[in-house]
Amino acid sequence: MGDRLTDLRPGPVDLVVADRARSIAYYRDLIGLRVLAEDAAAATLGVDAPLVRLVEEPDARPAGGEAGLFHLALLVPDRADLARWTQHAADGRVPLEGASDHVVSEALYLRDPDGHGIEVYADRDRAIWDGRVQELMTTLPLDLPDLLALADPADPYAGLPAGTRMGHIHLQVADVPAAIAWYRDVLGLDLVATYGPQAAFLSAGGYHHHVGANTWRSAGAAAAGPGTARLARAELGVPGAELGALVDRLRAAGSETAERDGAVLVRDPSGIPLALVALA
Repeated sequence: MGDRLTDLRPGPVDLVVADRARSIAYYRDLIGLRVLAEDAAAATLGVDAPLVRLVEEPDARPAGGEAGLFHLALLVPDRADLARWTQHAADGRVPLEGASDHVVSEALYLRDPDGHGIEVYADRDRAIWDGRVQELMTTLPLDLPDLLALADPADPYAGLPAGTRMGHIHLQVADVPAAIAWYRDVLGLDLVATYGPQAAFLSAGGYHHHVGANTWRSAGAAAAGPGTARLARAELGVPGAELGALVDRLRAAGSETAERDGAVLVRDPSGIPLALVALA
């Protein structure tokens, strides 16, 4: 077993999209992010800090069953914020793919124009689920009337609130046991829940999950490559004092690493690109 990470903070995800202007409009107007920067290479959207970077590859086909992103998960500060976003989605007839009560959290699911999955969620009080994620985390229908009772339909929606962050990333991988072995034993996360051989959830510091991995659409699949809308990289922040030991573990396990712009670049066993950065 490798050393445990004491903390993990998912950061921005870089997404390859077919039409950047279309995707900017989607993430700005429907999701509620703000455009923070834009140049010839990418458009960066977020709230207090970057959350999504959009890189255009014209005519890229929609994301499908390749190994890569299942969904990015935007965590809002509290349930009232989730209610306001849900009211916004209802008012704008934003197409949703699901609305779930996971006991540890409440979540809405949707998919962007390129097929990238998105979750907007709020956590339940940690005292409810702390240390009991395997026992409690499940998928139940979300009580939408109860949630929407917290929102004022007359209150104009002003976008996702300050404090919104990337709560977790959920990946579709080629093989769940291989993903567990790498994210737990090499990266240093704790395995907090599994659903048979098809899904696993891992975290640092006791959170219900910072990384999810499943094979519901991607068993045995290769990572998405050029010509496909895809996850270009997902950033994971780790404690600066632990990054050096983590890089040593990665190299000892045979993972190739490269350093670029202050990040350590590596691919997981499914070929999914990650960027490890030191937390301040």
